[in-house]
Amino acid sequence: MERGKVMSEYKAIITQEDYKRAESFLPQNMRKLVFGLNITPNWFGESDEFWYKVDTRNGDVFKKVNPQTGEVSLAFDHIKLAAAISKTIGIACTHAKLPFDRFEYIDDGEAIKFWIKDQEWKCTLADYSMTKLSEKTEESKENERHEIKSPDGEWVAYVKDYNIFVRSTKTDEEIQLTFDGEEYEHYALPLPGPLESAGLAGHRRRGGWPSIRWSPDSKKIFTYKIDHRDAGRMHLVQSVPLDGSKRPLLHTYVYPLPGDENVPKASPYILDVAERKQIKVDMEPVQLLYYGGPYNWVYWTEEDDRIIMVRHERGFLDLNVFEINTQTGSTRLMMSQHNDKAVDQHDMRVLGDGKEILWVTEEDGWAHIYLYDGKTGELKNQVTSGPWVVRRIERIDEEERVVYFMAGGKEPGRDPYYCHLYRTNLDGTGLSLLTPEDAEHRVSFSPSGKFFVDVFSRVDLPPETVLRDNTGKLVAHLEKADIERLLATGWQFPERFCVKARDGVTDIYGVLIRPSNFDPNKKYPLIEYNYSGPHTAITPKSFYGVFSQDQALAELGFVVAIVDGLGMNFRSKAFQDFSYKNLGDGGFPDHIVAFRQLADRYPYIDLSRVGIYGYSAGGYAAAKAILSHPDFYKVAISWAGNVDHRTDKASWCERYMGSVVEEHYEQQSCCALAKNLKGKLYIMHGDMDENVPPASALQLVDALIKANKDFDLLILPNGVHGSGNHPYVVRKRWDYFVEHLLGAVPPKEYSIGELY
Repeated sequence: MERGKVMSEYKAIITQEDYKRAESFLPQNMRKLVFGLNITPNWFGESDEFWYKVDTRNGDVFKKVNPQTGEVSLAFDHIKLAAAISKTIGIACTHAKLPFDRFEYIDDGEAIKFWIKDQEWKCTLADYSMTKLSEKTEESKENERHEIKSPDGEWVAYVKDYNIFVRSTKTDEEIQLTFDGEEYEHYALPLPGPLESAGLAGHRRRGGWPSIRWSPDSKKIFTYKIDHRDAGRMHLVQSVPLDGSKRPLLHTYVYPLPGDENVPKASPYILDVAERKQIKVDMEPVQLLYYGGPYNWVYWTEEDDRIIMVRHERGFLDLNVFEINTQTGSTRLMMSQHNDKAVDQHDMRVLGDGKEILWVTEEDGWAHIYLYDGKTGELKNQVTSGPWVVRRIERIDEEERVVYFMAGGKEPGRDPYYCHLYRTNLDGTGLSLLTPEDAEHRVSFSPSGKFFVDVFSRVDLPPETVLRDNTGKLVAHLEKADIERLLATGWQFPERFCVKARDGVTDIYGVLIRPSNFDPNKKYPLIEYNYSGPHTAITPKSFYGVFSQDQALAELGFVVAIVDGLGMNFRSKAFQDFSYKNLGDGGFPDHIVAFRQLADRYPYIDLSRVGIYGYSAGGYAAAKAILSHPDFYKVAISWAGNVDHRTDKASWCERYMGSVVEEHYEQQSCCALAKNLKGKLYIMHGDMDENVPPASALQLVDALIKANKDFDLLILPNGVHGSGNHPYVVRKRWDYFVEHLLGAVPPKEYSIGELY
């Protein structure tokens, strides 16, 4: 069929009412129709009792739980507390909506304390009398963000004039510990991004916490001296300054690109507070490949006063564990991993104050737990094994020699991405499943480890929250999400599916999303939502994943599919290695064969009209899909795509593309494929994108112009990386798919409400 005739055969009418219905299914609006989704336990100090807040149709309710008995009761008298707050503070509130989300039991449970705005209050539960405890000033809030308190509470450490100082919390005595810090060679401060200077700090990706770590005895500090004098800079031009100025502002920040020789370097130091002594650690500086700070995994032992530090080496082929002597600064390589297709840093835990180390690695091709001697670095034994993946360690019972961990892929017949909780002995015996439901699980252990709260769900199973003991025995049902109002709209659960990858053997998993007014007798264009960043998996597994842009998009007359192909995370090492130096593949051959299998299964899917959209790595994928597979994908929308990895952050690109910029970087660039464009491509980018610079998008624009190709472009003034769900961007995305994939005329300048 000729491309020019495709859309003429499909005459759809899209009205203002269709857009209103779609808007009602945006995440922020869907959430208003469901209750009891997120249950988070808040433990009473070191006890196993806890409280939680649940939102109901009739308002918020605070409950407390006694795990010993399984009893669930109200945390306090909501009506009396609301009256006390209204009377004492003068804030009108009701028992159904108290003006705080968190509180703490004090005075042996006889009172509670909480913050209302910047004031801390105590309420005595015997008579509901209120007492003001403290108040935060702007200065105290600023200090909280930038001061690191010592374990004994007697000192705070901070950075001033590029050097490290400590101040006594008892006497206010200030002591300067370093003296050679300068603007571009300073101590502890993270490398700033561009958003603070642009007045967009509310979107800041990284906080301002200094890299300062106190010793357990509060006598020493571990920190870094950060040198970025010769590092490469990135520049953003803010064409619409927030102060109303008409003169564009230039914002410059450190931003290493793949293969850069000169990147910021962080040299570790030990500062002895009592001796006023500075010890340089005998170690090559840590190379920083993104703005922010050095966030290496560090454990400081208490008994023998040494530091265990984990660091990736440039290129991500080596992950090393060092022991640092805090008296001399000398170092010793304890353990290491090497892989020619990169090493990922998984979970690590220290036992017995450094006597042993549990390390999750992929030594046998699957992420598993290994037990090492914490003094010699020698392997003692492999704790878990098999063709399944340990995702993270949740808790270690050192006395019983038991580890609790989340893992996926062990239970036959289930989606291998679902996380379940297991326990096993450290010698590798006694493995048992503690969360039996066929679903995604999220757990939280009590301080003693005797109990845990388990929230489980799927995209087609609303969340349920239960309390179990550490053998997996059910203690109490706590909550079940209420979604009746959502179902009353006609909304349907997404459909989970499993199909074969391009090899015809490997199972891959996805979901299919239909409109609430779905008619199986109609033909629907297919839109793929894509995020091909192989550090994760994009197909939603829990019920929380239904709150996305995709349901609203489906309401306009599409079916939306999400699928994870070869090369994504949380499967075997070999499965993910498919992406190494191969990001341009994007899993598209898997996605295409998956969609063909779905179309065979469901005749209402029209594969002559396939679109794709995505953000960031998904923006790259959307552009790459329509350029690499122009006869399959007809419409693509790319928001903030890192369309050429040579212009994107080294911290991410070098992990998957290597630290040497060779031909594969050029070959997998969207710019090199501009001549292939046949369909409709919409490039969108924020001009203040702090993560993927807008220069990336404009270089693709340049390549398309040189190839004499038609395309569409939107630059969002003051748009940051996370602005892909700005109401205007969302509406333009709807319009584009409606016009070019559905063949209809969208309502003119429809206005979407609040930001998501």
